Amino acid sequence: MEKKYVIRGKIPLKGKIEVSGAKNAALPAICATLLAPGTYKLKKVPKVRDVFNILKIMEHLGAKYKFKNDYLEINTSNVNLNSVPYELASQMRASILFLGALTGIFKEAQVPLPGGCAIGKRPVDFHIKGLSQFGAEISLEKGNIVVKTKALKGDIIVLDFPSVTATENLMMVGSLAEGETIIKNAAKEPEVVFLGEMLKKMGADIKGLGEDTIYIKGKKKLEPIEIEVIPDRIEAGTFLILAALNEENEIIIKNIKKSHLETPILKLQEIGIILEELDKDVVKVKREGELKPTKIVTAPYPGFPTDLQPIFAVLLTQANGISFITENLFENRFLYIFELNRMGAGIKVEDKTAIINGPIFLSGSPVKATDLRAGAALVLAGLIAENTTTVYNIKLIERGYENLVEKLSALGADIKVVEDES
Repeated sequence: MEKKYVIRGKIPLKGKIEVSGAKNAALPAICATLLAPGTYKLKKVPKVRDVFNILKIMEHLGAKYKFKNDYLEINTSNVNLNSVPYELASQMRASILFLGALTGIFKEAQVPLPGGCAIGKRPVDFHIKGLSQFGAEISLEKGNIVVKTKALKGDIIVLDFPSVTATENLMMVGSLAEGETIIKNAAKEPEVVFLGEMLKKMGADIKGLGEDTIYIKGKKKLEPIEIEVIPDRIEAGTFLILAALNEENEIIIKNIKKSHLETPILKLQEIGIILEELDKDVVKVKREGELKPTKIVTAPYPGFPTDLQPIFAVLLTQANGISFITENLFENRFLYIFELNRMGAGIKVEDKTAIINGPIFLSGSPVKATDLRAGAALVLAGLIAENTTTVYNIKLIERGYENLVEKLSALGADIKVVEDES
């Protein structure tokens, strides 16, 4: 039976809220444990739907895992399969990461074309082209990407676009390939840097993390390790907006890496939001006067993250003036606007730009999460709207937010999970 959130809005929030480990760092880290058989301890892995989906795939391949205290223990000693089943891969886009991990350790892999949120086209061409430059033969067979090679040899790989998962796949393969691999136009996201640091800790020789070009000297063997997952910058951004929407200035956010959010924080400052640093990785959000409009243009890191634009849209409905959000990465990212407009937002879309004329009075309404981050945006809208908001399709939200209802309830929010009987 499907579940839904029922939210009673306009309740002042107060207290502390902690950012969980980054889902988008944990997923490639879990896949990377395939590169060196043995036991790993990954601290602060969030217990979200995407993590459990990728762990189901790991179990299928022969791995064993258990959550213990604040870490995830994975044993990959008995992994003996190199193919991922469609019914598991179709649940998430990140299943494409098994392409690099399985190719690196087995020199062959079979991974279905991935599923995930319907926010737009995310082609696998970058992965296929990059892997072929290691000397692999690649074919598409019945919806599967099939990779076969006798040996992996490093090469100079130029990505047409700084794709995060393509960069991560190529880093995993390059860590075990012969010779040197050079990845140009590489993704710079903190999650990519985290994977690179994990691979280095496992014994890989990697330079240039966080820069345009990554240099990797392949090793014959890597070793299992212990590592702590970085904080989730998108969840952190979500909580910053949650606090900014709360006029009482009484929300403290813990485990936040400001250095991972420089562009969103600059936008918050333009809007009229100040971050007061209380301790290391602990901030309090201050709202000074009326909120100002701004212009947001999404771009690869360190530009403004596409995952935060639906979240910021909710804040901008409360700004005094006209704001513009231009989406350059995913053509279906604005689907959430139809849902916000059901709540009275009145947002217009022209080509790739959303136009928000605020401040806008939001009223509770039945709405549906169209993707993970859109769902989070609707939850925030429900918290500031009059009356009651019901959010459907919450399984998408559960893909990336750990204990969201519990965290919001601890601040005083009236939000409940209810069985949908329709």
